[in-house]
Amino acid sequence: MTAPATTPSRTLTVALIGNPNTGKSTLFNALAGMRSRIGNFPGVTVEKKVGRVEWDGNQIDLVDLPGTYSLAPRSLDEMVSVDVLLGRQSDISRPDAVVCIVDASNLERNLYLVSQVLDIGLPVVLVLNMHDVAQSRGVTIDAAALSQKLGIPVVVSEAHRRQGLDDIRRAIVETAERTERRPDSLFPALFNEECNALAGALEASGCDGVPTYLLERMLLDVHGYVESQFEDRTSNFDLEKHLTEARGRLREAGCRVPAVEAKVRYQWAREVLQDVVIRPKERPATGSDRIDRLLTHRVGGLAFFSALMAVVFMAIYAWAEPFMGGIEAEQEWVASLVTGQMSPGPFRSLLVDGVIAGVGGVIIFLPQIVLLFLFIALLEDCGYMARAAFLMDRLMTKLGLSGKSFVPLMSSFACAIPGVMATRVIENRRDRMVTILVAPLMSCSARLPVYVLLIALFVPAEEPVKRGLVLFAMYALGILVAIPVAWLLKKTFFKGETPPFVMELPSYKWPSPRIVLVRVYDRAQAFVTRAGTLIFATTVVVWAAAYFPGDHSQADRMQAEIEQIESSDKVDDQKRLDQLQRESNVLKGELIELSALGRLGHAIEPAVKPLGWDWRIGVGAIASFPAREVIIATLGTIYSLGGDVDEESKGLRGALASSKWPDGRPVYTTPVALSLMVFFALCAQCAATLMVIKRETNSWRWPIFTFVYMTALAYVAALLTYQVGRLIV
Repeated sequence: MTAPATTPSRTLTVALIGNPNTGKSTLFNALAGMRSRIGNFPGVTVEKKVGRVEWDGNQIDLVDLPGTYSLAPRSLDEMVSVDVLLGRQSDISRPDAVVCIVDASNLERNLYLVSQVLDIGLPVVLVLNMHDVAQSRGVTIDAAALSQKLGIPVVVSEAHRRQGLDDIRRAIVETAERTERRPDSLFPALFNEECNALAGALEASGCDGVPTYLLERMLLDVHGYVESQFEDRTSNFDLEKHLTEARGRLREAGCRVPAVEAKVRYQWAREVLQDVVIRPKERPATGSDRIDRLLTHRVGGLAFFSALMAVVFMAIYAWAEPFMGGIEAEQEWVASLVTGQMSPGPFRSLLVDGVIAGVGGVIIFLPQIVLLFLFIALLEDCGYMARAAFLMDRLMTKLGLSGKSFVPLMSSFACAIPGVMATRVIENRRDRMVTILVAPLMSCSARLPVYVLLIALFVPAEEPVKRGLVLFAMYALGILVAIPVAWLLKKTFFKGETPPFVMELPSYKWPSPRIVLVRVYDRAQAFVTRAGTLIFATTVVVWAAAYFPGDHSQADRMQAEIEQIESSDKVDDQKRLDQLQRESNVLKGELIELSALGRLGHAIEPAVKPLGWDWRIGVGAIASFPAREVIIATLGTIYSLGGDVDEESKGLRGALASSKWPDGRPVYTTPVALSLMVFFALCAQCAATLMVIKRETNSWRWPIFTFVYMTALAYVAALLTYQVGRLIV
């Protein structure tokens, strides 16, 4: 069955809203498929998913609103859904219809949100999703009777099985063509009189045309976001005093705010469901109940969760390695093609070291992102993710976070980029923002080459236990620092009462391959199209800083001769080839010192000297801004060894060990090595992570803040490490 053909004069806008874990996003993906675009609403961290579909000639924009239990906004992020429904969101037209998705097995609680949506006055379609779960619990629902009582279409569906989609499409098209209706108020007459009085007072102060729903929210939400929003617009009117007096009058009349809202809405829900829903006298034990006896057990549940997280971490850290190696090999192959077709020069360097390296710097993260979100999608769709958050909430609450913060933070040990993106599972804005800002403190795999190089240089191979302890200390440092940082962020930028941990435990089910693949595709696409462009641009900028303004003509001639000898395969020219490579490496080291990057390194040497660093280390730290591991290749170039060295290179280790200050003192000592490792353990030397933070928060404020606070933290910690180390060693 398909939706009837009509010829609307414009594109219809349809918003989807529902409680968390009701299958809302599953239904959105089933209706929109791969035709959705992902972004952020302007100025907030809330994700915006819009799917453009055509049903028998009807052009429809489906808008997936964030999952929520109530339309009582406490922040700008939570205000987005209200603004969209009221037509106050500039980038989305006022919806022609709203699809409310509810859990058919928990109708009374879900109808609380439905009643708020009905109060707004838009045409509504009610979708009783997860109908199979309700049936398995012995719940019977008369959808036709419910539709008659509510006066809106009611459709039964099982979104994960793609059942009921045609009925939903038809109901959406039919409902969207209806005119808006005037809702009946659920509140007592006195409450409505106070709303009218508030409207008149606001109109007299210059705020006319305030929607009735916002008037209700100002009265109901004591010191809520709507109240604070209108306080800024009523300079000649004491809004707080008016609301306090109005609430006092309501309290004296037995209509206590805010308790009256829960009372009237749940009373309405019970009346609506009377003779509509039939439940068994005793709730039957389900398969989910039996599984939960193990998976939510204090001991067995944690053991299973730990083993599962070990597998996830291994996948992100180790299983992605072959794919990442393949991408690196392809990148080198493309670079060799360009090198073989072009003579050495600035344009070739731009293509190879700027463009190709920039594209590779984006794609290289895809295996980790795809694997992480594959696991997250599987765990969410089968119902286990809610149990994981429940298990970890007690521990994470002590750190000022929620149970849902654990998976993103753990993922950040492999790479902060998928870790930051994984914070999408956290509904609470404060917890999500704090998790984003501390995730880069976890020691990712990109820091490992720095640790390996310096530990091998200063900790004897005969002491493997000591080497292991130093490496463990570097990884533990990020965790230990993240705890007070999270606490400070909660006490400063993200003040407020910690909301009670409310978590729906959905029934277990087999994940839908289609839904899982769509979610993984969405996340990968969002990373490449949004953050990828910024990462690419940063790589090109750093290349330019390292290349200009030096004269590379002599180095280019040497490189051309080297390539000519290598292509000829003449054994007699091996001596000449070795000489040219040595001279070329020396010249490249001189050129990077003369470049803008090298000059900046000399300029900051007075600032980094208290850390025990010389200008070369400073250049390496700056050059590694696109990616931390770049410092190894940069140091190889500076020390005339070429940029193809790695952390295992004996030549690089020897060059560092023999590096001297002008007065003959060694540059690299144990305190310097520890100082450098501590700096890299805490600094924000990863443009890709900062670009993802920008994309996820939809603001430059937070990546800049992250860079500043982490760099300052790293500098102070490195300074203390070096200065104290000098006294001890």
